[in-house]
Amino acid sequence: MTRSRLIRKIEEKTKKNLALSILGIILTVFIMFKFGLPFLINLSLFLSGSKNNQEFSKSKNSSFIAPPVLNPFPQATSSANIAISGIGSKDQTISLYVNDELINKVKAQDDGTFSFKETVKHGENIIKVRAIENDKESEFSNSITTVFKNSLPTLNINSPSDGQSFSKDQNAADVKGITDADNRITVNGFWAIIDESGNFSYKLPLRNGENLIKVIATDIAGNKTEKEIRITYSP
Repeated sequence: MTRSRLIRKIEEKTKKNLALSILGIILTVFIMFKFGLPFLINLSLFLSGSKNNQEFSKSKNSSFIAPPVLNPFPQATSSANIAISGIGSKDQTISLYVNDELINKVKAQDDGTFSFKETVKHGENIIKVRAIENDKESEFSNSITTVFKNSLPTLNINSPSDGQSFSKDQNAADVKGITDADNRITVNGFWAIIDESGNFSYKLPLRNGENLIKVIATDIAGNKTEKEIRITYSP
């Protein structure tokens, strides 16, 4: 008897929930046809207090503009004519600054990319950009620094001297000299050891007869100075 009552109560509750569900569906369909689907969606968002909707509204009304991003660039260049590029957002105006001076402005492409072709001055150039959108300006982007240098590196070979002769057990020559600090030195294509003051050295094995020694100094901008000497080895 008790079990039958319990079953009846469950059946009554189920029927009641089913009736409420059907009523809810009918009411939803009525509202949708009466006022339209957008009204129903807005009503649902309002009733649920949608956090996403609040964040969207906040973002839409925000005055913050993300700064553009500059693409990597070599730390030094031997040409004054350079190409600067990066990415921002569609329809933004990108302002270019070099050493804190406004140089140029361009419109970003549909994919947000932008580029400049500019002429830089000798020495260090600090490059950065900022975006303008709806009369509002972003913060400055990341900055990149490049050095324009087109003078040839200094290079002096101190030893051996041009035309020097080696014999018997002197089967290697200590090639030594000096260049500008931060330069790279190769001796016949092999890297030489160089200290902070620009002094370099390389021990070059000698072949029987005449030996050509070619020394090349290369600076950070790619400028090169080459020197050659010839020495003789007779075992």
